[in-house]
Amino acid sequence: MKSSFELFIAERYLRARRKETVISFITVISVLGVAAGVMALVIALAVTNGFRNTLERNLLGVMPHISVVPKVPGEGIANWREAMARLRKVPHVTAASAALFSPVFLVGALQSKGAYLKGIDVNSELAIGDTLTHLKAGSLDLLRDPNARPPGIVLGSRMVEDTGMTLNSRVTAVFPEGGELTPFGPKPTFRPFRVAGIFETGFFEIDDGYVFTSIAAAQRMLGIEDVVNMIELKVDDLDRAPEIAKEVERAIDQRYTTTTWQEQNRQLLNALRMERIVTIITIGLIELVAALNILITLVMMVMEKYRDIAVLMSMGARRNQIRRIFMFQGVLIGVVGSAIGLALGYTLCHFADKYRWLRLEEQVYSMSFVPFETRWVDGVWIAAAAILVSFLATLYPARNATRIAPAEVLRYE
Repeated sequence: MKSSFELFIAERYLRARRKETVISFITVISVLGVAAGVMALVIALAVTNGFRNTLERNLLGVMPHISVVPKVPGEGIANWREAMARLRKVPHVTAASAALFSPVFLVGALQSKGAYLKGIDVNSELAIGDTLTHLKAGSLDLLRDPNARPPGIVLGSRMVEDTGMTLNSRVTAVFPEGGELTPFGPKPTFRPFRVAGIFETGFFEIDDGYVFTSIAAAQRMLGIEDVVNMIELKVDDLDRAPEIAKEVERAIDQRYTTTTWQEQNRQLLNALRMERIVTIITIGLIELVAALNILITLVMMVMEKYRDIAVLMSMGARRNQIRRIFMFQGVLIGVVGSAIGLALGYTLCHFADKYRWLRLEEQVYSMSFVPFETRWVDGVWIAAAAILVSFLATLYPARNATRIAPAEVLRYE
């Protein structure tokens, strides 16, 4: 190959034992600098991806991709079964489920606690989300029984720990606005439930604040007719949810509108996106420090190798070949450093995620440990960026190496 000569000399310069140990030390520092920058970026992006993906999975476990709601708050959706049948025929909609939401206050054995009650059709809910697939105790059979007295309710594991509402125990649900109207406001309604199951998703806010029962039971408790206040839709492409939502609006009554999961979590998603950008910029500065080390190394090497360069040029080496020798040295430093950084970064992320090295306070972060999720695409562009920065750092010293005049250098040798 044409470049085999330049590559051979570049490798020899980097591996050879020189009297100038300072240059050797700076070369090692340059390699370690590139490796540290690559490793730090891999780990930082793995954490960012882990948080984003975990939050999305947990949110979409209880939140639909598209929600159909009344335009006027407080109104219900009548004829919701027919509406669901129409919505299932909309292109890219894979599942539909009706829901009846209401705030509720649960009175338990240890203490009472507020929650968000969701009345569901079990089969449809299982097609929409995966919250109820994470049952750690009990079953959903009581929610399927329309004649159950008292009706069944499914609680999150954190709520069970806080209130002492164990499996098969009876609890009292207080609906603030479910009773008759008095001069002092709505009279609360007290209804008994039996704990039919306990779920655990690993997402604190869901496990601590959501409870599920059947739509029929929720309607009876609230004293309302056969209406719901939301129809939830699942689509085949999350990123196209806003586009699909427009098609859904054309298929429903004008009294209703749609919201997507991106709209409901816009602030959170924007914060995660900005965090990723800031992380790349901040940790990317490590690569600039490594590039400066490479620049200093090659400048000092050019000064040390004046005589060797002059000899090579006097023996017929062209200036382009001399330039490529020093360019290859910088690229080799970048390649070796990137390989070390990628190996360390991906290895640490694998074990940190597998053994959950970094624990978190669930009440604050909504998850019990720091998730590390690596992507091979990130490794490719991180390594490419590191090698590119290393290459750019070689341009100035490589250019200086070609300015050497062999006759002037060798005159007094």
